[in-house]
Amino acid sequence: MNLQVPATSPDKGTVEKQPYRIVIVGGGAGGLELATQLGRKLGRSGKAEITLVDRARTHIWKPLLHEIAAGSMDTGRHELSYQAQGHWHGFRYRYGEMIGLDRANKRVHLAATYDEDGREITPDRWFPYDTLVIAIGSVSHDFGTPGVLEHAIMLDTPEQAERFNRRLLNACVRAYAQPGPVRDGQLHVAIIGAGATGSELSAELHHAARGLIEFGLDKLDPEKDFKITLIEAAPRILPALPERLSQATADILSGIGVDIRVGSPVTKVTAEGVTLANGEFIPSELVVWAAGVKGPNVLSKLDGLEVSRMNTLVVKPTLQTTRDDNIFVIGDAAYLLPDGETAPIPPRAQAAHQEASHLVKQIQRRMNGATDLAPFKYRDFGSLVSLGKYSTVGNLMGFIEGKSLRIEGWFAKMMYRSLYKMHEVALHGYIKVALDTLSRILTRRTEPQVKLH
Repeated sequence: MNLQVPATSPDKGTVEKQPYRIVIVGGGAGGLELATQLGRKLGRSGKAEITLVDRARTHIWKPLLHEIAAGSMDTGRHELSYQAQGHWHGFRYRYGEMIGLDRANKRVHLAATYDEDGREITPDRWFPYDTLVIAIGSVSHDFGTPGVLEHAIMLDTPEQAERFNRRLLNACVRAYAQPGPVRDGQLHVAIIGAGATGSELSAELHHAARGLIEFGLDKLDPEKDFKITLIEAAPRILPALPERLSQATADILSGIGVDIRVGSPVTKVTAEGVTLANGEFIPSELVVWAAGVKGPNVLSKLDGLEVSRMNTLVVKPTLQTTRDDNIFVIGDAAYLLPDGETAPIPPRAQAAHQEASHLVKQIQRRMNGATDLAPFKYRDFGSLVSLGKYSTVGNLMGFIEGKSLRIEGWFAKMMYRSLYKMHEVALHGYIKVALDTLSRILTRRTEPQVKLH
């Protein structure tokens, strides 16, 4: 079967052969895994030209962003260069951000990029494709709440997480160096949204604050000066997860001193703190917004592709968009409602991982002329919430039909870590992951447990 696409030579007018072009926009968990697998299977052999487009130069597994924000993870040890990954695994990386689409001519539009001095790095350009995969993830949804964009920090990117960490460190140093006592709210953190990100961040911050103070900021009292408030509009934290998992997490967080406010929608965010719907004001030096997600704005500007109420792209069971079979969507950007279900597949890393694995096979079938692509079937393996050094809780699915198994403590922690290891194995293979893991264990014993700069 011929896997190459005919093209007309501009100088001779003859028909030449060019590789089948697969463009993947977005280098998150699903997009990077897909590019790596297709690069190994098709790119190295020249059967297809695989191109990964992303507006960042390095990849960080998104579920780790709360650890970056707290300063409990060294970004340099976990980030992966797209350029290097492409060189090693047979795909091309192109720096840029998608701003539009020309479906008739099968082209992706990338905006020009600039450095911090305003100098152009790459021009405005178009990339042709035969198959396009959109995997640009999701962004935080502020629901139009006044003051969020101006005064709250979101954790959608490593840059945002690092910005929060710098502000946290600066706030602690400022409080230590000032002549007077710590004022009310000066070292208070309000986390709006008690889903997995917000709940995990609250535990990591509790531990990180004590680590910062141990390294010379002894004037500060972590029990009296540092306060974390976790705010949720729903009746309980972790509202998307089973109630018993929610209660177990709430018990652990309350036990370490996190102030949990449920049934408390936020109506306004200011530089001094947050205002709740009941009129209560919570003074806070730092505010994190983790209250919901939606599709990036660009998804509603892609040449008429159908979007959902949350601005994600509506796809068929095959993960192809409803209005163009040449375009697939995976990860948080996809809206897929399984048969018989009332809710779409959740925006989780395990869903993106499964969708990427599914598309590796289906894109190869499509290249070989198949039109009856297999539908994607999501398997929910359960949910895990890591509360740092304090505990890990979760439930595992699939051991008994229709039943879930609640786990907690050391076993749950190992299962949580295994999710990240599965992602690393998909990118690097078992041997490299084993060596990297050993290296991290050895160096971690000789370094501070929190970031101090």
